[in-house]
Amino acid sequence: MSLPLVVAITGATGVIYGIEMLRVLKESGQETHLILSEAACLNISIETDYSLAEVKALADVVYDNKNIAASVASGSFRTRGMIVAPCTIKTLSSIANSFTYNLVVRAADVTLKERRKLVLMVRETPLHKGHLDLMSRAADYGAILLPPMPAFYHKPESIMDIIHQSVGKALDQVGIEHNLFKRWSSHDSTIPEKDSLRVAT
Repeated sequence: MSLPLVVAITGATGVIYGIEMLRVLKESGQETHLILSEAACLNISIETDYSLAEVKALADVVYDNKNIAASVASGSFRTRGMIVAPCTIKTLSSIANSFTYNLVVRAADVTLKERRKLVLMVRETPLHKGHLDLMSRAADYGAILLPPMPAFYHKPESIMDIIHQSVGKALDQVGIEHNLFKRWSSHDSTIPEKDSLRVAT
């Protein structure tokens, strides 16, 4: 049986990334342990039609963000890694500074110290140098910075197609198989004629 994956949803816009990740993992049979920040609970009600109970039901285990004695707060509790989707700048800052004031950050810190995969789907734009410095520091410590940046080579036809591409990229980092988007394959690299590049006005 595979080790559980820790999923944290924090209060940045884009909580649907974490919710959809949980749904996909539940369907695949992958065990998930969920931590919801207080702001994430608010954003779920603002941005989606999901109830908090419905989101929690998608995970195998749910922890209170204030419970620093939870299983995932210890390195002796084995996991396959952790994904923070989405990740606020505040959470990024806390991770980059080892300021483990809640369970999300403590679990992330444990993931780093145990040399497991930590994927941070940072959601903020534009970014100032302080944000970039925090990302650089987190990367130096071993975190994988994976802001949800949509690709279009797979020709998405819906918002969910775009969401799935970012979720799939995050799952790739922790070695979980999926079929969430069409992967790039060899393509005709012929440069189109100049006239075909014109944008209609």
